[in-house]
Amino acid sequence: MAIRIAGVTIPNEKRVEIALTYIFGIGQFKANAILKLAKVSPDVRVKDLTDDQANKLRDLIEKQNKVEGELRREISANVKRLKEIGSYRGSRHAKSLPTRGQRTKTNSRTVRHNIRKTATSGKKPSAEKT
Repeated sequence: MAIRIAGVTIPNEKRVEIALTYIFGIGQFKANAILKLAKVSPDVRVKDLTDDQANKLRDLIEKQNKVEGELRREISANVKRLKEIGSYRGSRHAKSLPTRGQRTKTNSRTVRHNIRKTATSGKKPSAEKT
């Protein structure tokens, strides 16, 4: 029986403290805090949870935490606000560049879409006929 919390199917074979991190907006620290509130052992597997424990976790997560769609909307609204007010951070978001002061001369190639493949020798693969 798969457990769904906040629209995410939690994997059955994992420990509960790890499985909760599959939900966007819940990391290791928040997962442990939620388990402590629900009085559930972090070592128990998801498949071994009782219905009562699963419902308690679902209520705690959905009612007290911003997760998944709601959190994603809030983040995108914050980025949109930064762009609209014309802040430096907003302009960096608009250009798809690092926003927190990292150097861009050498690093952040993937963000700048400047991925360089490593040079290979001109030798043909052995499986290919000449």
